Amino acid sequence: MSRPVLMRPLPYPPSFVWRVPGSKSLTNRALVLAALAEGPSTLEGVLQSDDTRHMQRCLRQLSVTITELSPERWQVDGAGRSPTDAPLFVGNSGTTVRFLTGLAALLDGQTTLEGDAHMAKRPIQDLVDALQSMGIPIDCPTGCPPLTVSGNGQLPGGRVVMRGDRSSQYFTALMMAGCAAAGPLQIAVDPDYGALVSRPYVEMTAALIGRFGGQVMVGDAHIDITPTQLQGQSLRIEPDASSASYPFAAAAATGGRITVPGLGRDALQGDVAFVDILTKMGAQVIEEDGALTVQGPQTLRGVDVDMKHISDTVMTLAAIAPLAEGPTTIRNIANIRIKETDRLAATATELRRLGQQVEAGPDWMRITPQPLRPATIDCYSDHRIAMSFAVLGLAAEGITIADPDCTAKTYPGFWDDVDALMHASRETGGSRDAAATNRS
Repeated sequence: MSRPVLMRPLPYPPSFVWRVPGSKSLTNRALVLAALAEGPSTLEGVLQSDDTRHMQRCLRQLSVTITELSPERWQVDGAGRSPTDAPLFVGNSGTTVRFLTGLAALLDGQTTLEGDAHMAKRPIQDLVDALQSMGIPIDCPTGCPPLTVSGNGQLPGGRVVMRGDRSSQYFTALMMAGCAAAGPLQIAVDPDYGALVSRPYVEMTAALIGRFGGQVMVGDAHIDITPTQLQGQSLRIEPDASSASYPFAAAAATGGRITVPGLGRDALQGDVAFVDILTKMGAQVIEEDGALTVQGPQTLRGVDVDMKHISDTVMTLAAIAPLAEGPTTIRNIANIRIKETDRLAATATELRRLGQQVEAGPDWMRITPQPLRPATIDCYSDHRIAMSFAVLGLAAEGITIADPDCTAKTYPGFWDDVDALMHASRETGGSRDAAATNRS
């Protein structure tokens, strides 16, 4: 665990350009699709983080050629991919273990995937059950990694039923592998468990598959994949919309004005809709020149919102809720209990540590603002908890982040960007464009 960091509130409302790094979700999906494609692919703006390095290293173990033309520009050629005798170590990267479980079903031989102690508690049984129902032998004794996939070089087509209330990543794994199936594949959402959670991520996967020449139709009750030989592409990765929630929330929390370039409302990533919640809280959102700007209000308003489809930003909203007038209620978020940690329970615990009144149920929480008291935030090795409460620390005194280095999972440069924001706030009352000193 890293050395704790005591946050300092910004001295002035900032005016700042915050260049968010590439999307983890898009980077890891694009790496898998490029590995399945015929011919080389060039990926621009890729994210360099723990999760993407796990994916890169595992694909290389599977004989996929990945050449770093520059830190953020990679070339991928999947020709010759094959299983490996050595286990694939995925760390605590959920996208890596789930997406590569699907890819391993296409290989001829056994592939073992294992992770760290946190990964050993993250469920993957729904995906295992789906692949086993398609005739793919998988050994997964605990329902969590480690697991061993025994592929025979081909994924059969047909129809598979999977519950949709836990993780859209299981569906994404099958969608990508389905591009190389022996026949058309339909993934049906089990109606006994309600609608598909985080559907924008499934739609993002379908759109990305389309960029590589694949054919996917996403409906309310099922997803249909027509097997197609994907073709190598040149692709630019968008800034990470989940990570962009932190600068957007910082603007709302401090009354500042923060711009994230390269990200618009038409982004492939559904988490860009977080700015709509900030609008309900009183912030102004401006879209121009391929960028989104949030201007914070004088006073935030509490909101009542359903965040089923943008659950990675739940903690961002919860962390700034103590600054609002009136309670904030967040609904339909049961799936955040099986992320890097039980995020619902962890967020409620840390808010109570800060003196907040928090009520919570199986799939909801309500935060009623109380005077904030100083506290050290336990991050639970969860990058999003660390970054979310860091945003609160930019607006309120006494917030210490216990494990700041856990942000390296998806955003290694986060603290450098926070320092640049602080510097901009100090200079001339925060009135300057700090793009030159921020991430380029």
